[in-house]
Order: sequence, then structure tokens, then C-alpha cells
Amino acid sequence: EEIMAHSSNVSSLVLGKSSGRLLATGGDDCRVNIWSINKSSCIMSLTGHTTPIESLQINMNEEIVVAGSQSGSIRVWDLEAAKILRTLLGHKANICSLDFHPFGNFVASGSLDTNIKLWDVRRKGCVFRYKGHTEAVRCLRFSPDGKWLASAADDHTVKLWDLATGKIMFEFTGHTGPVNIVEFHPNEYLLASGSSDRTVRFWDLEKFQVVSCIEEEATPVRCVLFNPDGCCLYGGFQDSLRVYGWEPERCFDVVLVNWGKVADLAICNNQLIGVSFAQSTVSSFVVDLNRVTKTGSIPHGLIRDDEPLVPPTPTGSSLRRIYDRPSTSCSKPQSRVKHNSESERRSPSSEDDRDEKESKAEIQNPEDYKEIFQPKNAICRTPPRNEPFPAPPEDEPITAKEAVKSSQPADVQTSLPKQEFVRTVYDLLIARPPIASSTPVTRTEPSVIPAARNEPIGLKASDFLPAVKNQSQTELVDEEAMSQIRKGHETMCVVLTSRHKNLDTVRAVWSTSDIKARNSVDSAVAINDLSVVVDLLNIVNKKASIWKLDLCTIILPQIEKLLQSKYESYVQTGCTSLKLILQRFLPLIIDILAAPPSVGVDITREERLHKCKLCYKQLKNISDIVKNKSGLSGRHGSAFRELHLLMAVLD
Repeated sequence: EEIMAHSSNVSSLVLGKSSGRLLATGGDDCRVNIWSINKSSCIMSLTGHTTPIESLQINMNEEIVVAGSQSGSIRVWDLEAAKILRTLLGHKANICSLDFHPFGNFVASGSLDTNIKLWDVRRKGCVFRYKGHTEAVRCLRFSPDGKWLASAADDHTVKLWDLATGKIMFEFTGHTGPVNIVEFHPNEYLLASGSSDRTVRFWDLEKFQVVSCIEEEATPVRCVLFNPDGCCLYGGFQDSLRVYGWEPERCFDVVLVNWGKVADLAICNNQLIGVSFAQSTVSSFVVDLNRVTKTGSIPHGLIRDDEPLVPPTPTGSSLRRIYDRPSTSCSKPQSRVKHNSESERRSPSSEDDRDEKESKAEIQNPEDYKEIFQPKNAICRTPPRNEPFPAPPEDEPITAKEAVKSSQPADVQTSLPKQEFVRTVYDLLIARPPIASSTPVTRTEPSVIPAARNEPIGLKASDFLPAVKNQSQTELVDEEAMSQIRKGHETMCVVLTSRHKNLDTVRAVWSTSDIKARNSVDSAVAINDLSVVVDLLNIVNKKASIWKLDLCTIILPQIEKLLQSKYESYVQTGCTSLKLILQRFLPLIIDILAAPPSVGVDITREERLHKCKLCYKQLKNISDIVKNKSGLSGRHGSAFRELHLLMAVLD
């Protein structure tokens, strides 16, 4: 079936890869509509763009959607809060491709202006710009471990970028036409690319050479997707689905599906969901993968006679290196978007306030919206599963090559219930069992005292009461109980009075000193009380203009202590201060240390060089702590992974 999706032509669409049920469509009417497969109406319509939508992407936990337009602007919406998060400006032409980082806080964009930009979604900033392509960048994909970015462009090349250095690791050439598809293998160091020259090439990312090439197809491939276990590659062609192996190159199966120009694929419950669009209509199709041959079939004319027939690699085995993913617990993490404060959701500038007023999330179907995006109060111990689509009727014995079309309503509205136990993208990536494992690194998550708690930590009422010598003596005299309680009260009063006195000392230095920040931090450090340092940093962190290089040399040793603290609030403050230092001073430190020595005596430069060396040494020590904690789950793990990415240049 075909259903009207927009009031004008549909220009872009994308499926949510986690569930295969959520769909976002963009049209020439400048709107982004959110649908759910098997629903007959639009759930939500997102407005704000002033030019047609060119590219869309949904993050892995299906809570954020990002859209790029012809004008070069990018808008990010929070689907749970039904509001715009960010407007990202910087490209000078059409946004042709978008992709979310596996850790969820970054998004990459490729444009007709030939540039690739890496954006921090939460902080509204361009982290890095990658320049190297000479024509439009048509497709972007992050590697499963988040270290690399692959880009395909109209200049007939595929480039592999190192996110840490921003440099090109390798440039793959061989296609004779524009390359519009690139996809990483889910486990191995393998990359697939598709081009308008009607070929699909497989690249070895360890040896940086072509593994095999699928040629002589009737039409160009429109989209590709590896099977979750990595045993084969699905290629979406005009009115057909093809299943490929690559060592050697072979076609395992061909399934005729009347989906026209298919635009995106997803896999869920061993079913492949494909979506296509024509003018203002969208159609969805389902292929039952149980009926599709994925390995071991007779090749369909892709192996030349002069080449020996190599047995296919058994499923689950690996011929090349496996992506390294840190181990982590699978406990329930906090949603990194949903738990952001309101100040983080709102952009700090007046321009973003205006964007928020102009951008709207019109909820067309409140019931579906609440069912899919609103969190449930009741906690179910067994997360609900997405039920598979009904299987096609078994009219007669059929082969896997026959059409398996399931014409779902093209509005493609998925009313799948949101799982109460929502995992972060990082947990989803590393929770799957490893295919090849070396010595596993057991990472025990330290006990952390949360910042918000309703009862004291480590205190029991019995500690404040006298011990009962006789079991029959169960009643206590009021005077004895009160005397025991007063002992603890007096101790607490002494602690709070001392802390108040220390803060008064720091405040006095701040108000009388010419160099407020430096001398105040010096006095706070000299007191040797981390609670005072935390109170001061919470103020200094909000005033980025007062940060200087000499201030970093004093604060970095304290940050090292804060990151190892058992108190959540201390760790959060340490992460905020460290991120501020990395963003403002790390490029300066690297440049000064890499600069050649000056001629003559320059005392100012020598002092600056000494401070940079001191900061660099301290950052190296902190980087080990950040690396060890980057495998944690929840909000802590997210913050440490972001810091680890920023500190990658130190390795």
C-alpha cells in the first residue's frame, strides 16, 4: 500500500535501526514527520527548517532525530520531550549525509560543500572539520568502536578518517563512478561500499586493500546492510534484494520485492524491513529472513572459471581483526538525553531561543506519542519485545527467491512500546557476545555515592543508640538515647562550621585579591579540603573567561583527585572542569610543545613552555584514569567516554 506522507514530494527518509519500526521522513514542505510502521497516521511533525530536507538520521536508542536541509543548517530534536535541542550552523551548501557516533553525543555531517563536520549535540559546537574530498560527501558511517569515520563522495573515493587526529588513514580508490554507500562490518575490520558504477566493493581495513568486488549488476545498489552476525551483506536494488558473500564474491540469494527504489533497510526479529518513497508517498516492505539463503548456496555466476572455489567462512568465525570494545555491565543506565537539565536542553544564545520558538513538534497522534516516547511509571522486570510482522501466507511451497512482499501502510507508523529498560548506545554495541576474545578485562564498577539521595549513606539508627546488654532489656531511657544522638550532632556541627570558615577564607581572598581566580584556588587547595575545592570550581566553571594557563596547573592535580572520588557530585564537577580545560587549552598546549625552540632569550615564552609541559604531564596522568572509567555505564560512563575522545590526541 502507498499512503500520502507529505503534502509535497518526499526527499529523504530513514529507519530506526534498533527496532525497525520507527521511521522519519523529510519532504520538500520543510517538515520532518515521525511515523510508526503499522500505524495509519503521523505521530509527530517537526517544523523549523525553511528549505527542503535533504538528509535524516535517528540515533540508536531512537530518542533523537537530526535533519539537514538544502540551506546547510542542521536541526536536532528530542522525540521524548517533543522539542528542538539544537540548531547547528556551519555548512555552506546542502547536507547530503548524517550519522550518529556510537556513543550518542556526537553527529557527523557531510555536505555538498565537500566538508565533513563533527558536532557535539549537547553543547552546540563543531568539534572538528575534516577536509579532503573534492566533491559532495554522500554517505558517512562511524566504525562500531567509534574510532573511525568512513566517508563516500562523488569524487569516486572512500576515505577512512581517524577521529582522534582528524587525518586520513587511507583513501580507497577503484570505483569508476560516484560512491553513495558505505557500511562497516559489525564485527570485523571490513568495509563495504557501493557506487553508481553498479559495483559493490569490500575493503580490508587491516591490510587496506580490496577483498572482492561484486560486478555486472543490472542496476546500481541503493542501500546495503550487514546481517547482525556478519555472515552476509544485504543489497537493496531496484525491485530486488540480493544477498552477498565476499570471500569469494558470490550471490547467495535473490529475492524479488516490488519496492521500487528502496531507500533504507533495517533488521529486527529476523525480518528485514525496507522502505521506499515515490513523490509524496512512502511504502514499507518486510522480507522473512528465515526463507532467505544467507550462506553456502551455489554461486550465481559471480565466480570466474579460472579461480578455485574457496569454501565460505563459517558463520561466527573471523579472518581478520575484531573491533575492540570496552567491557561494561548491562545494568540499567540513565538516558543521557532524557536526564539532561533544562539548561542543557536550551541553547545559551538568543538565536537558539528564537529557533525554539520557530521550531515546533506538532503531535498529530497523542496516544501513539505517549505509548512510544513517554516513559512508563511502572517498572516491568521483563522488557517487552517488539512482535515480528505476520509472516506471508504459505499458499504453495515457495523458494527464497520468490517475492516476500508485505505491503505495510507506507505511513509507516510503529506503535512499538518503549522499553522501560532502555540501554544506551554504548551498552547496545558491547552487550553482544564477542566473536573472538583475548584475555577478558574484568572491570568492576566502584560504588559511587549519588548526589541526590533521600537517606544518609552508611549510617544506621543502631549506631546512635547504646548497645543492649540484655536481650530482655528492649526499652531505652529517653535521656540515654538523646545523649547518643547529640554526640553525632555535635560532630556534624563542627564539620559544617569548619567548612563554612574555610569558604569564608576563600571568599575573602576572592574579594580582596587582584588575581581573583588564581589566589582563590591557591587558598582552596592549601586548605586541603576537596569539598571547598568543589564549591569553588562550581563557580569558576561558569566563568570560562577567567581561566588561564597558570590556573590549569593548580587545578589539574585536584581534578585527578575528584575523578577518583566516591561522591558523584565531585566526579561531575571534575569532569566539567577537565572538559573545559581540554577544549580551551589542549590545542594551545600541543602547539607550544611542538613549536621549534626560539632564538635568544624569551622569558615569557620559557614560562609559558614550562606551564605547558606541566599541564601535559598532568593530563597524561589523568588520561589513564579517564580511559579506565570510560567503560562504565550510565551518565558517568558517557562523560568519561566523551573526555576520552577529547584526550585521544595525547596517545
